Amino acid sequence: MAGDGDEVVAAFVALHGAALRASRVPTQYWESLSRKLRGEVFDAGDYFGIMQVEEVDEEEEVDEEMEEQLKKKPNPGNGPCFKVIVTNENGLQASNPDSVFLVDHAWTYRAPHARQQLRRVPGLLHRMANLMGIPFHGELPDEGSIEQVLQEMWKYNQTYQLSQGTAEEKVPVWYIMDEFGSRIQHSDQPSFAAAPLFYIPQQIAYTILWPLRDLETGDEVTRDYAHGETDRLIRKCVLLPWVPTEELDVSCFTPEPPDEHYQAILEENKEKLPVAIEPPVYAKDKVFKVFTDIQQVLNNLTHPRFVFTDNEGEADILYNFSHFKDYRKLSEERPEVMVNQFPCENLLTVKDCLASIARRAGGPEGPRWLPRTFNLQTELPQFISYFQQRDRRGEDNHWICKPWNLARSLDTHITNNLNSIIRHRESSPKVVCKYIEEPVLFEREDVGLVKFDVRYVVLLRSARPLRLYSYDVFWLRFSNRAFSLDDLDDYEKHFTVMNYAPGVTLKQVHCEDFIPLFEKQYPEYPWTMVQASIFKAFAELFQVASSKPAPLGICDYPSSRAIYAIDLMLKWDTSRDGKRIMQPQILEVNFNPDCDRACQYHPTFFNDVFSTLFLDETDNCHVTRIV
Repeated sequence: MAGDGDEVVAAFVALHGAALRASRVPTQYWESLSRKLRGEVFDAGDYFGIMQVEEVDEEEEVDEEMEEQLKKKPNPGNGPCFKVIVTNENGLQASNPDSVFLVDHAWTYRAPHARQQLRRVPGLLHRMANLMGIPFHGELPDEGSIEQVLQEMWKYNQTYQLSQGTAEEKVPVWYIMDEFGSRIQHSDQPSFAAAPLFYIPQQIAYTILWPLRDLETGDEVTRDYAHGETDRLIRKCVLLPWVPTEELDVSCFTPEPPDEHYQAILEENKEKLPVAIEPPVYAKDKVFKVFTDIQQVLNNLTHPRFVFTDNEGEADILYNFSHFKDYRKLSEERPEVMVNQFPCENLLTVKDCLASIARRAGGPEGPRWLPRTFNLQTELPQFISYFQQRDRRGEDNHWICKPWNLARSLDTHITNNLNSIIRHRESSPKVVCKYIEEPVLFEREDVGLVKFDVRYVVLLRSARPLRLYSYDVFWLRFSNRAFSLDDLDDYEKHFTVMNYAPGVTLKQVHCEDFIPLFEKQYPEYPWTMVQASIFKAFAELFQVASSKPAPLGICDYPSSRAIYAIDLMLKWDTSRDGKRIMQPQILEVNFNPDCDRACQYHPTFFNDVFSTLFLDETDNCHVTRIV
């Protein structure tokens, strides 16, 4: 039997050992944990109890120790205060291999589905309201109670991410522990540690709880809500949802990061910069061999001066879908081979880097063509200070949280709840950008005034000297519901990416049809004038991106070429001379964009792109030189 047990534990460790090590669950608990998970043993009730903490009347005299306890205000909710204590008469020994406990999860969800689940899952709203101390009377969910839970839940939420699966499956999962787990209070000197574990055989997540020291009967069970944070200021920021402070005494000034920041990004990306080479010269009638794994190129590039090859070693042009890394080797061994990427172009295509380099154009607050942006990993105190200042001045405080490097609006959230933004930092690296509260809207006959965004494809022929073109056709995306600054989790009101959402209407308008409709709605703003301001923003962006040598800027590798898709919106703003203007707002720059619609409506698209980038021929190629 012992052998069977060893095999079972070995199988458990093979599946979960990496996760347990990452969470620093001591190995002495693994065998017991394996047994408890297999048998679904929830034995915390044998060792712990939940105790209600009485609120003391202000007029009653309290000793200093009690006053300190009250200041901490256990339990973040509005109702009674609770804490968890050891009730086992023998206490709890950390050295006992059985001193590890499973905590069940009362609610598991992804953020966009929270409201819908509170409305539809029987008993869920009632349970969450009770857990959070929110008054809830009656059987049917009411919007007021739902809104309170959605606001309050960020004090109870925990998160994990699946490491495998589709992009949608990797979007962070949020969960709220059961009443026992949710009553465990914060302490800077915690008595327990806790970590989520996704138990693969059952495809379900639990929280694992284990002691950090021996405890006696009556000792409190606590955990560190800011686990892993050692910087005092960052801990203060991270703990803000539970330990509010009137105002953070920090500057909201966000200068561009130091040079070491960019060097660290280069090393993390494992990108090797090229050696200096002379710009290659090609015969005027040369036919270029193209090696590509992009089906849209294979299906649509028909220009007679380009032929495809399956042999990467004989190619003149490498047109890769995935990121190229070893520019050094390419530059040393095959400097004449052109590639469809620039070293360090992630400074444009990754959102936190884009915000950093943009400060070269607009100073610490960034340029007018980029929404005010903070990197939540490195600029959390500055963001909180800025948020609190705006709040004090009564200014709009709607923000949009975006992952550094995901597309299609995945894991992107709009909120005016500071606690929500602080907690979203835990799920994955994010930036937070000022949400455009006064966008330029487009009248849809069937819907009303909706948000829209514009996608331009730009072609970067060289970084130094800077040669940048825009394709003459641009693409439009529309929301499906009339815009208003509410219902922030209504995807079809606040987002424009509809082509990936199942069963959702996709409104398409060609740019040639859009321009007259737009000018009819806004006769004082001819599109040529709007587009001139858009191109000015593009020019400034690429000028600052290439103004410093790599890795502080895009590398001026002579054999690099690239196309990017720039998504933007227009917002109402006031010019320096007091006029109402449409100000472009660059949302993101996309590497290797999906060009399916471009090819569908403009069959010469890739012929035009390749002619411009690789032949230096722009006549009849439907491009406009920006720089």
